[in-house]
Amino acid sequence: MTTEAATRRMSGAPCWVSLLAHSMSATQEFYGALFGWEFRPGPQHFGPYARAFLDGREVAGVGELAPDRHLPVSWTTYLASDDADVTAEQIRCCGGTVGVGPLDADDDTGRMAIGSDPQGAIFGVWQGKSLMGTARTGDPGTPVWNELVTRDTGSVSPFYEHVFGFEAEPVASAGPDALTLQLKGQPVAGMRGVGTDLPRDRGSHWMTYFAVPHTDAAARRVTELGGQVLHAPRDSVHGRLAAVADSEGAVFTIIQQG
Repeated sequence: MTTEAATRRMSGAPCWVSLLAHSMSATQEFYGALFGWEFRPGPQHFGPYARAFLDGREVAGVGELAPDRHLPVSWTTYLASDDADVTAEQIRCCGGTVGVGPLDADDDTGRMAIGSDPQGAIFGVWQGKSLMGTARTGDPGTPVWNELVTRDTGSVSPFYEHVFGFEAEPVASAGPDALTLQLKGQPVAGMRGVGTDLPRDRGSHWMTYFAVPHTDAAARRVTELGGQVLHAPRDSVHGRLAAVADSEGAVFTIIQQG
């Protein structure tokens, strides 16, 4: 069932996901084949950038790293803000770091910043103007959930509560250290403490979940396209899911919702 994304997200709610890759063309080919995305040029303030569309609606962004930046590629979750400058100051005051911005997108779609929490997890801040964020969600090929994976939730949940106004609720069915982050009583994101299972090469990070019609088939398709299945498909309380990586190593989760 198609879900039209709200015109304006509640401040703090995940509203956009974006990927910085080494090869724009290879990345577009991978996600175009996996999710059926089509791409159109977007703002170029950090270099080549395109927005991914599904049936004419924006679902994500893909940018290209400069050739001399040999960084691991990863998906970045953007959290909505009514004022990116105020949010950036709150990030700093609560022990986080602002690495980029705040600055205006060069096509006047909004104002953004890139920050990290006290445990080093990177996220974006988006103050939407003409683009409020992902315009379609809930369907296969669209982002449907965002979850912070960290060492322990107790050391970082106060940061997100103070900066973004989340209310954290324990979720026993999701593990011994799992929280749902709520805004005005609505679940908008998750947080999971994994202790020593936290990947050493990634550290704390935000994970993007994309809906697929069939998790097992999508996992096979990932490998056919040059990606990897990191955790085999398994059933969860939210649906059948698998952790995968694209052809350049960017990690995300695919989920067939129940």
